[in-house]
Amino acid sequence: METAAEQRAEQAARLSRIETKIDQMSETIIALARAEEKIITLTEISKQQGAQVLTLINRVDKLEGAVRANGATVSVINKLFWIVIAAAATAITGLLFIK
Repeated sequence: METAAEQRAEQAARLSRIETKIDQMSETIIALARAEEKIITLTEISKQQGAQVLTLINRVDKLEGAVRANGATVSVINKLFWIVIAAAATAITGLLFIK
């Protein structure tokens, strides 16, 4: 039979191993909690970026509409300019031939 001192030493060794395993488990749980916090943070950032992208898409759509409107206006102004230039050239040419 084992003596009391040997039994205490064996129990102390067992308790030491159990404490080591509990420490390892607590470290693992803490690491998992940190990872979960990072995932939550990244998810929130992703949602914010998605909202920002939608805002930018809406702004680009509005700008495209404004560019189309400006393009139509510039086209009309360009045509009127060339009509005035052609009329002026015709008038000047007509005046030169009449004299």
